[in-house]
Amino acid sequence: MGQQQLLLIVLGVIIVGIAVVVGINVFTAQSEESAKDAIVSDCTTLGAMAQQYYRKPTAMGGGGNTFTGWTIPTNLASTANGTYAATVAAQTVSIVGTPPAANSYSWVVTTAVTPTAITSSVGDAEEEEE
Repeated sequence: MGQQQLLLIVLGVIIVGIAVVVGINVFTAQSEESAKDAIVSDCTTLGAMAQQYYRKPTAMGGGGNTFTGWTIPTNLASTANGTYAATVAAQTVSIVGTPPAANSYSWVVTTAVTPTAITSSVGDAEEEEE
């Protein structure tokens, strides 16, 4: 084989190697975004449950225009997507969704629930612990 053919083979191997690394990085980034979306979805569902509790009269087992007394249902406190914790006040609920430790992501999802709105944001895990 000539030098030109060997050079083309080496160049082809380098290009394939770079393509594999880029593909792995794209897959990893997409996987993390999917995990964020799943936790935001779970937090939104929990926020809707809190709003239902808020609107339901106390005679029917609700809060009667207060979030006080609402808790995350036991079977939803930890799912395949993550674990969830709520801080409940009379007119607001803050839900924090944390991805599983096995994923080693450094972010959490914080969802603010009021009687009329549910808002989620993704932030750094260290900022939330302070």
